Amino acid sequence: MIRKIIIGQNPKDALAYFVGMKAGEGSVVQIELDERTLSKTGDKCYDIYIEGEDGTMKWKRIENMPVVIEYDCRF
Repeated sequence: MIRKIIIGQNPKDALAYFVGMKAGEGSVVQIELDERTLSKTGDKCYDIYIEGEDGTMKWKRIENMPVVIEYDCRF
């Protein structure tokens, strides 16, 4: 499970999204690698989902960008 994604060439100046982060009226609830796109094209795409009053919806898609992934390491 992905806990945090950092997007950009230089992590110090990059954008970061993490589970629990506020996004407008909702908050980020899930970040996932799009396995279907990876298997079809070999491209790594990440989808970020938020949950708000209207339920859960896809909020952002990160395509072919340099990223640093931080996984949730709860045991």
